[in-house]
Amino acid sequence: MNDTTMRAISPASWGGPEVLTAVTLERPVPGPTEILVRVHAAGVNPVDWKTRATGGFGMHGEPPVLGYDVSGVVAAVGLGVTLYRPGDEVFGMPEFPRQAGGYAEYVTGPARHFVPKPEGLGHVEAAALPLAGLTAWQSLVETAGVSAGHRVLVHAAAGGVGHLAVQIAAARGAYVIGTAREDKHALLKELGADEVIDYTRQDFVEALEGREVDVVLDSIGGDYGTRSLRVLRDGGTLVTLPSPDEVPPADESGHRGIRTGFTLVEPDSTGMRAIAGLAAAGKLRPVVETVLPLERAADAHRLGETGRTRGKIVLTVLDS
Repeated sequence: MNDTTMRAISPASWGGPEVLTAVTLERPVPGPTEILVRVHAAGVNPVDWKTRATGGFGMHGEPPVLGYDVSGVVAAVGLGVTLYRPGDEVFGMPEFPRQAGGYAEYVTGPARHFVPKPEGLGHVEAAALPLAGLTAWQSLVETAGVSAGHRVLVHAAAGGVGHLAVQIAAARGAYVIGTAREDKHALLKELGADEVIDYTRQDFVEALEGREVDVVLDSIGGDYGTRSLRVLRDGGTLVTLPSPDEVPPADESGHRGIRTGFTLVEPDSTGMRAIAGLAAAGKLRPVVETVLPLERAADAHRLGETGRTRGKIVLTVLDS
C-alpha cells in the first residue's frame, strides 16, 4: 500500500456475503466543495446487504464499494471548502442514495454531508449514527412532527433505526411504545421507552386495544403497516421505511385522515447537527452490538441478515 492507494471491500458479483472481497483501489481525490476523509469506522446497515445481493441503486465506480456511514478525520479539502480543514474529526452519510464507498480507508463527499463528530463519541459510535439516526429524525421529527405529549409506536424498537427512534421520540417528550422480544425490553426501557410489547407473545393491536397512538414508525413491512392503522388515531401518521410497496392503500386510511407514506433518508446537515447535539447532550446513545475489522465485512453481513442484532454493527477501518 502506498500514498495513492487504499484498502476497500467490494462485491466481486451480486450475491451472498461470500462475494465481498478485499481490493486495493486508487485513493479518491476531493473535487470542488468536497472533502477527503480518512475513515476510522464504517457503519453497517440493511441497505448494504440488500445492495450486495442485487446491486441495489446508486452504485457507481468500478469496482463498486459498499457502505454509507463513516466517521473519520479530514485528510484534504477540495476547492472552495471552508467548513473543515485537515485534521478535523467528522462523521456523516455522504451521497445517499448514491454509494458513498464507506467500506474503505478513504471516502470523498460533499463537505456539507458531514458534521463535526461530538467529542464524547468515539469513531465507532459515531459511525453507527448517520443513516439510522437521520432516518429516525427525518421520519419522526420532520415527517410526523413528533412533540411533547404524542404517543409514538416504534416497531423493531431494538434495531438499528428503532433504538435511535425510541431515544429521539423520548427526547421530544413523547410517550414511547416499542415492539421487541422480551430479552431486549430492559435495554429499551433504559433508552427511554415507556412501554415495550413482546410481539412473540402478544399482538400489538390487542395490547393497545382501547388506546390510540399518534405516530407509528414501521421498519418491518408486511402486514405491520395495515395492522398499525388499527391503533392509530384519526389524523395520525404512519411512516413506512422498507419500501413504497409496503405502504397501506389509501382507501384503508384516507377516510380517517391518517397520513401514510414511504420515507427515504437523505443527506442533511441540519438533521445531522441535531443528532450530534442530542448525542453530545447524552440524550442519544448508539448501541453497538458488534465491532469487526474491515476485512470481516462478510461476517458483519451474515450477522446483520439474522435480524436479531441489538442496535448497530460497525466495521473498524483504522484504529481510533
